Amino acid sequence: MPTGSCFCEKVKIEYSGEPAMTALCHCADCRKISGGLYSHNIVVPVSAFNITSGKSTLKEISKTADSGKSITSAFCTDCGTTVFRYGDSFGGPDGMRIIKAGVLDDVDVLNNTKPGAELYASERISWVQKVGGSEDKKGME
Repeated sequence: MPTGSCFCEKVKIEYSGEPAMTALCHCADCRKISGGLYSHNIVVPVSAFNITSGKSTLKEISKTADSGKSITSAFCTDCGTTVFRYGDSFGGPDGMRIIKAGVLDDVDVLNNTKPGAELYASERISWVQKVGGSEDKKGME
């Protein structure tokens, strides 16, 4: 069962089963949340996702995403790490959890979750290579 945590390790998560989707997202929100040029996301059903510690340390902030739909980010109030997101494009609060792959503890899990899609690929920074064989799912986030 893959596990993960925020930078200060107060918030800890886990998920079971195979991800419903793995994707890079190049939207402006993901660049800002990750502090990088894109985010790597592992999407799992809420029923397969669990916050194992630090739930009271999480804060959520919602906004209208580039798609025009609501997206909510859950982050640690102590260290600021965005741990996961959920939104209207992914079934709302009872749908999917969009785990920020960088919070996962096991590098082998990351090695085995190559992104299968790119969200907002048209906004990919020009010198960032396209993920081979991926599909652009614009409007998902």
